[in-house]
Amino acid sequence: MLENRIPALRLWLIVTLLCWGFSSEVTAQFSRADSLRGAMRPERSCFDVTHYDLDIRLNPSQKTIEGQNTITFKVTQPTSRIQLDLFENLKIKWIKLNNPNAPDLNHVREYNAIFVDLPRELKAGETQSVVVGYGGKPQEAFRAPWDGGFVWKQDPAGKPWVGVACEGTGASLWWPCKDHLSDEPDSMRISVEVPQGLSAVCNGNLRKASDLEGGWTRFEWGVSYPINNYNVTVNVADYAHFHDTYTNASGTHDLDYYVLRHNEEKAKKQFQQVKPMLEIYERAFGEYPFWKDGYALVETHYLGMEHQGAIAYGNHYLSGYDGFDPLGLGFDYIIIHETGHEWWGNSVSCKDHAELWIHESFCTYSEAIYVEAIWGKEMATKYLMNQRGQILNASPVVGPLDVNFDGWMGSDMYYKGAWMLHTLRNQVNDDQLWWATIRSFAEDFRFKNTDTKEVMAYFNKKLGKDFGWLFDQYLFVASAPVLEYKVKAKGGSCQLSCRWVAKPSNFSLKINVLGGENPVSIQPTTTLQKFDLPIEAEALKFDFGTWYGKVKKMD
Repeated sequence: MLENRIPALRLWLIVTLLCWGFSSEVTAQFSRADSLRGAMRPERSCFDVTHYDLDIRLNPSQKTIEGQNTITFKVTQPTSRIQLDLFENLKIKWIKLNNPNAPDLNHVREYNAIFVDLPRELKAGETQSVVVGYGGKPQEAFRAPWDGGFVWKQDPAGKPWVGVACEGTGASLWWPCKDHLSDEPDSMRISVEVPQGLSAVCNGNLRKASDLEGGWTRFEWGVSYPINNYNVTVNVADYAHFHDTYTNASGTHDLDYYVLRHNEEKAKKQFQQVKPMLEIYERAFGEYPFWKDGYALVETHYLGMEHQGAIAYGNHYLSGYDGFDPLGLGFDYIIIHETGHEWWGNSVSCKDHAELWIHESFCTYSEAIYVEAIWGKEMATKYLMNQRGQILNASPVVGPLDVNFDGWMGSDMYYKGAWMLHTLRNQVNDDQLWWATIRSFAEDFRFKNTDTKEVMAYFNKKLGKDFGWLFDQYLFVASAPVLEYKVKAKGGSCQLSCRWVAKPSNFSLKINVLGGENPVSIQPTTTLQKFDLPIEAEALKFDFGTWYGKVKKMD
């Protein structure tokens, strides 16, 4: 019984399901605005962003942003028009080609899309930049991180405490950019001016902090790697900063922590979990991808978010998920989960929001990998079993492409996706091959954007077998596979008649049947089969710890 300890995410999922009316499959309607945001139209595919230089003043008392972003890009196809993105509530002041002193470029807005007319046709291979001046009050989040926007709060001392989360909603809710997951800049500079006495913490390394006239301080941060737009962050507070180091085979690396001052001692104790976690993840997935920028945790008012190299932390220094720790393992869920995203989502990235399972399924499975490394395989299975009940089977894990499908709509890309990977591991039944494949996937796709088809092809090749039927069922079919069965006693043994009810006609998941002296492995298909088993009919049961699906007794 969860009583009053139901975590926010679980409660939100229940409310969401109620809104859906417990429908067996969720459908969605998409608008012109969704297509403008989600599709790689000609005005977007014609250029590839190489660098963002975001320079803003953030005013907590007014809840405003004023500044500019210089977008450097390489032309991939001849064009005289490009599309940028910025939410309608923020005003475009001017757009110029190459420098702030150039003539204003004509532009038109359609919903949150900005179409910019260039003074001439740009040729493929050219490198150009546009500078966008803008300002206004950005969208505010009321249940971050599940809705996108700024969080304007105060710390216990009454000082401003500001953060932003925008996954799904989009980075363009607070800065102008090409807001599509398929195009990440190679690097980025983020400069933020805030009232003196506050710190602005962003991604990457702090290059400079300078006091300005009028009671402002400017913080300049540099990102050395490709970065998803939704991972770009700014956190403003009167932070205490403490530093640690982590040593691996490649050297000694920076760990930085930014927390509210009254929590500094709690944080020093809680964040001791970081180094052993990094050791586990580096063994499983290869070296932490962003060591040139270091690793950081930044305290936020909201629960957490995987902001690259500056992970948002708001778990209140508790074990589990904001204190909900049903297995009593004692680790901090936000540290473990959001750090997993540094590999899955921040390094290996999807191309379309509809395929965010590539981020969330692998990351959720990483939690079980962490548990297995410390407490063993049996406990890892218990951990996964505890998450199993949160699978809704309300819609396919992979959503419709090119419409900015918001993968936050349900929990299945987390838990069903993790169970798909766990199921696949048990189908492979060769842990040496399995772990080698997981690690090579993380390393071969480092700093790359990928899609579901490419992931499926990669695993099939590395595992030496076509598991397309498994991926198809768990990713593209809303319902769970169902094993229909009946048992006939035959003295001290039994005959099990069974078949899979699944969408792919070649679905053939191996499962273990328990109840005898040893587990018996069978591989039912979608055609009714009969298996003679050395198990008494009354004792027969299925091993649900190695696969995801449901069972139904036939009449």
